[in-house]
Amino acid sequence: MAQMRRTAVAGNFMPRERWSNGARTRRSLCLCARQSLALFGLVILTALKGSITMAEIVNFDQDAAGKAPAGWVCGVTGRGNSMWKVEIDATAPSKPNVLRQSGVGDFPICVKSATSIADGYVEVKFKAIAGKEDQAGGVIWRWKDNDNYYVARANALEDNVSLYYTTNGRRNTIKYVNAPVPKGVWHVLRVEFSAASIKVSLNGKVYIDVTDKRITGEGAVGVWTKADSDTAFDDFSYGSALAEFNKKGATAKKQ
Repeated sequence: MAQMRRTAVAGNFMPRERWSNGARTRRSLCLCARQSLALFGLVILTALKGSITMAEIVNFDQDAAGKAPAGWVCGVTGRGNSMWKVEIDATAPSKPNVLRQSGVGDFPICVKSATSIADGYVEVKFKAIAGKEDQAGGVIWRWKDNDNYYVARANALEDNVSLYYTTNGRRNTIKYVNAPVPKGVWHVLRVEFSAASIKVSLNGKVYIDVTDKRITGEGAVGVWTKADSDTAFDDFSYGSALAEFNKKGATAKKQ
């Protein structure tokens, strides 16, 4: 038997071939472990990309009562005079303040400034207080100006949920569905939108799930009423899909 050379390791002697094989095995195991962890992280990130959103919540509690909230632009689509004011409401979901619209116009709207979302969600809690012609509360998204945007609304007089697109100041119906919308009760209206997909839910139940491509690209989000609707809003929230942020980041890097 050929004499085997020995190498000192931690004060002991072991065959060089045996030590080299063991080191290679350990290096291979470490490499496999790192690759597995990286793959696991990639799978988790991929799974979450389409569902995670970066959210903002506005509850109007930092705004002074008696005037429109800071950082919002309020007006009306069509004719009339909207009246958007922050007020104290003992029934507010997040006390003490709410945003209330008590004017009369074709379609009073109030838009959150400096928002620009193509794909994401918008949600609000609303309460229909009064109105002879209408008792509606709604949300708008992809707002370009007061004459061009999407709107979803719930109506306490008609007990239904509706989806519209507004172009050149004219409101057009996409779909409406019967739904219970009792007056004087707080409801949660939410819309999720991605490319042409639009889902409208009321109090956690999806009532409308359609595709529509009439208004595309980024736009602002906000709240909406109709005619003489006296409506209170609270806990307005919105978010842009994480995938959208990643796409913008990739574009920025290329530039």
